[in-house]
Parts: sequence; C-alpha cells; structure tokens
Amino acid sequence: MQTYPRRVRECIANEPLDRMKKNAAFSWALLVVFLWAPLFSAQSAVLTLVKAVRLLDPRTGNVLSPAAVLIDGDKIKQVGSPTQVSVPAGARIIDLGAATLLPGLIDGHTHLLLDIVVPPKAESERHYNGEFSPGLLLSVAESPSKRVLLGAQLAREDLESGITTVRNLGHSGIDGDTELRDAIKAGRVAGPRILASGRKLIAQGSYFQSLNPALAAAILHQEFLLVNGPDGARQAVRENIFQHVDVIKVTTGEDLSVAELTAVVDEAHRQHLKVAVHAVDSNSVQTAIDAGADSIEHGNQATDAQLEQMRHKGTFLDLTPTFYDGFFLKITEPSIVLPAAAHDAEVSAAERGKKRYEEFVQRVLKAGVKFSAGSDMCWFYPGKTRGEASTAAFVNLHQAGMSALDVIRAVTTNAAEMLGWSDRIGAIEAGRFADLIAVAGDPIVDSTELERVKFVMKDSQVVRNDIVSH
Repeated sequence: MQTYPRRVRECIANEPLDRMKKNAAFSWALLVVFLWAPLFSAQSAVLTLVKAVRLLDPRTGNVLSPAAVLIDGDKIKQVGSPTQVSVPAGARIIDLGAATLLPGLIDGHTHLLLDIVVPPKAESERHYNGEFSPGLLLSVAESPSKRVLLGAQLAREDLESGITTVRNLGHSGIDGDTELRDAIKAGRVAGPRILASGRKLIAQGSYFQSLNPALAAAILHQEFLLVNGPDGARQAVRENIFQHVDVIKVTTGEDLSVAELTAVVDEAHRQHLKVAVHAVDSNSVQTAIDAGADSIEHGNQATDAQLEQMRHKGTFLDLTPTFYDGFFLKITEPSIVLPAAAHDAEVSAAERGKKRYEEFVQRVLKAGVKFSAGSDMCWFYPGKTRGEASTAAFVNLHQAGMSALDVIRAVTTNAAEMLGWSDRIGAIEAGRFADLIAVAGDPIVDSTELERVKFVMKDSQVVRNDIVSH
C-alpha cells in the first residue's frame, strides 16, 4: 500500500470536504446571479425615446404636438412634450419627424387561420352545403400544420400593417390559434398579441350540412364544439378551457335557446372568460342580450330597442363592416369571371347592403351603445396582404358615416375595453405596452391613413419603419 507524508495525507483526507465547500460557494454564486440578473438587466437595458410632430389620444381626441414617448423594457414609461420627457444618457432615439403617433390597432374579430378563396359560382351552387361553403370547407380540410403555418404568415402581415392585438374568433381547428398565440408570445413567430377562442360553440347544422357521414363527425369535432342542452353547453366551455382559451365564441340563431346560451355565459364567467356571440338577425341578437353576452358580433339587424337594451346592460357591439361597398366583387372578380346576370345581381345587392349599413351605423351612434370594430377577415383578397385587407375594413366605417375619430376609437380604446385590457393596450399612456404606430399624415383629416401605416412598434420592438429618421 502506498504511503504519503502526513501533510499530503491530511490534504487527501480533506479533499472531499474542500470540494463540497467550493461547490456550495459556487452554487450560492449562481443563485445570486439568477435572482439578481433580471434586476441588473433592467438597470442596464437601453431606454427608447420615440419622437413625432403629433400624437393622437383617441380617448379625448386631443393631439400632443410635438410629442415624445419614453419606453422602458416593453412598457411606456412617460409621455409628454420633448421638453417634459427627460432623456437618459445612452437612450435609443427614434425620430419620426412629421408623422402622427397612434396606439397599435386592435382587430376585435378576425380569423387568422382562414384564407378562403371564393370558388366559381357553378361550384358554389352545385356543392353548396351550408354557410360559406364550399370555400370554408376546403379551407378547414387542410392539414392543421399547414393551417397554422398560414396563420403565422397572416399574423405577420397583420402586424406589419399596424395591428398589434387581435381577438381570433374561431375556425382555427382544435388548438391552432392557442398554439399560434403562444408561439408569438414566446418570440418564435412575429405577429400581434392574440386572444384566442379555440373552437366555436354552435348548434349542429349551423355551418356544414349534408356532409359525407364517414367524415362529418371528424370535421365538426375539429372545427366546432356542439351545444346540446344547458349541460352540453357547460361541457363545451370546459373543453375549450382545457385548451387554455382567452375568450369563448358562440354562433347563435333560432337553433340555440336562451337557456343554452345562458349556460355558456354562466360557465364562461365562472372561469373569468368573456363571451362573444355571433348574432345577425334580431331574434339572435335578443337571445344574446337575454343570455348576458359580453359582446355581440355583427348585430346588423338589431332594432333600436335592442340597441337601447345593449346600452343599458353595457353590452358591446362589435361592428364588422367587411362587406360594405361591394367587398364580394372585389375579392372575386380579379380571378373569376362572373356571369353577367350574377354580376348585376351582386352590384344591386351591394348597393342595397351599403345603404342598410349606413343606416345601421347612424342608429348605433344615436343609441350610444358601446361599440368596437373587427375586420372579420377570413378571405383571400387578391392584391392585398391580410393586414391591408383588415385595415381597409376598418376604414369602411368612416365611408359608412362614422367620424374618423370614432373609427380610431373603435380599433383602439373601445376595443381594449371590450377585451378587458384597458390597462394594457389601446392608448399611449404610462404603464401600457409599448405598442405604437405612425402614419405620415393626419388620420382625423384622412381616415385612409390607417391603410398606410409607416411605423410599427410592438412591445418596444420595431417591426417596421418606413419613415426616414431625422
């Protein structure tokens, strides 16, 4: 057996203890770094100052000129004139010159995992099997992976057009929009902040009808949750909650009872979720009001008495002026030659619809009901990105008779209130997310400036800047 001098033997004997002490010290050092690193990082993070000639506050309609916005991390820290906002040394400065700053836009009703191509009229007629079919059916029959990748593209296009938050209301498969939401939140994909609804709750037959029995159940299960009685309504809400949704979407008509919809609302509210109800005709609108819906989507045939009920109850009306002024012809004629009779019929229908919607907008404004706006964009629009198509839908409200300021409110402050996120988005104010956009002109004078966003920032990250820095 090998022997060592006494001092060497003592060193060998104490080596495990010394190693443990060193390891413990190293572990404590790592723990300190782990606990304090975020603080050090926050202290050393470069602040950002955004300057522009004008800043519009949608809530008040006031314009701050000139304006400066100081951003710390992903939140707005201070807003004021350049002389009021102190600029720390080393801050990143973004000078947007003569531009007008606005809060990031909010699309209260969209479908990021749908991009429906309208089929030729003969195909639509021969293969008709329900609302939006067969175009909708062809879209939802795509593989889930393909659809979510398409959704990622459409989300990026929305963001690039200044839409920094969306509420995605169905037609995303079982978990397409919740997974896309999480990927965007984790920074793996560029896109707006998403409130996801998962699958729509419907009564059987609301959308697809007369499908192949061997396929029908699978298609319906992928896209919808069927409501059969109040207990079934509660179970449908719970299934969506299992997918970690942010909001519940229901399509209602004469096939869904007040008792069933009330059960949906009660269960959702018990789980602290809002309920958005698709309701177009007056009977459906009344069902949604009586059941306590948080927002009524579309609502085009709501009566004056129903608008008054909504105002009294604080129910939001989410306007969707998508088809105003001949939208159907705009998305079909670039690729489909319509028969002359069909074209003339569409022109006449568009004119009638245009007049009805203008009257509806005036009744909404007169009633004083809370309103927001959504693009309801789920269509392939030749020549436009998804974001360009969506912002064009917002501007339709101005063409229909709403003031430019009210249009801006509908997609900023009002929409933020409808979502329950007034403390996070919808305004350029201290403490809110640093979601800013800028247009070259004055959107109050020319509402179409919303279609030409030049600068986009979300969570303090610049997504787009087509304005030459001064």
